[in-house]
Amino acid sequence: MDTNKIRNSKNFEELLDNKYGKIGTEKRDEFEEKAQYFVISQVLRDARKEANMTQKQLAEKVGTKKSYISRLENGRCDIQLSTLYRIFEFGLGKRINLLIG
Repeated sequence: MDTNKIRNSKNFEELLDNKYGKIGTEKRDEFEEKAQYFVISQVLRDARKEANMTQKQLAEKVGTKKSYISRLENGRCDIQLSTLYRIFEFGLGKRINLLIG
C-alpha cells in the first residue's frame, strides 16, 4: 500500500481505490461487505434505541437471544434478509426498503 497515494487522494472514491483496490477486486469486495455490515449494525442500534428497547427486549420480541442482537449491533455476525426483516418490521415497527443497484 502506497501511503503517499492514500494521502494525496482527491476524493473518497479515490481513497478507497488506493487503499483497497478498484471495485471488483477481492480486497475491495471484502471492504465493501464489511462496510455494509457496519451500516446495518448502526441502523439497527439506532432504531432499537429510538424505540427505547433493550437488546434483551428486542430479542424476546422477535424470538432470538440478546447475544445475537448484540453480535448484530457490533457487526460480528452475518444476518439473513428474513431475520433482518423480522427484527425491523416486527420487532421495531420499521419498514424495510430493499434497493438493488
